[in-house]
Amino acid sequence: LVGPRPLLNDYIVLYSEQQARRHEVKPGVTGWAQINGRNAISWERKLNLDVWYVDNESFLLDLRILFQTLFNVIIGKGVTQQGHVSMGRFKGNRDQNLLEKS
Repeated sequence: LVGPRPLLNDYIVLYSEQQARRHEVKPGVTGWAQINGRNAISWERKLNLDVWYVDNESFLLDLRILFQTLFNVIIGKGVTQQGHVSMGRFKGNRDQNLLEKS
């Protein structure tokens, strides 16, 4: 149930090396990025949170994420309004990261 939410396969080639680490664990229906901003945060922040989860994965963290998800659902936190785009397409920053390493 807990892990980085799966994204479109089209995005895989756009990930930086660091961002691709989100695939080191199984995907889930909720995750660290979802309880820490969901679609209200940037793609960069969301993917960084996914990698943080990979580095800190534990049973207790999974329980915390599940309880926070349940709480967020009950209070309606992060719910997208009908008819509004919740998150634009990920355009990647792979080339930018490669330039920074040069």
